[in-house]
Amino acid sequence: MASVDDACAMTAALLAQRTPDGSICPSEVARGLAAADASPFLDWRDAMPTVHAAVDRLVSAGSVRLSWKGKPLPARSGPYRIRRGE
Repeated sequence: MASVDDACAMTAALLAQRTPDGSICPSEVARGLAAADASPFLDWRDAMPTVHAAVDRLVSAGSVRLSWKGKPLPARSGPYRIRRGE
């Protein structure tokens, strides 16, 4: 079963595949979770609450930072992109 820990790990793995200043969309994390073997999610949209919880945890820990259209976001709100933390 996919958990918040799984979503944190998927986020880290996807960011590791990007350039140091690259970003990912939270839907990429959800799609990865939904595609995993034995996924409890019927489709990637069902995984979004788990992804949001993971992002909130990672932001609090300073592991990631958020932005939208190049502008930093202090917290998850509306559409956002995920980048590596400082």
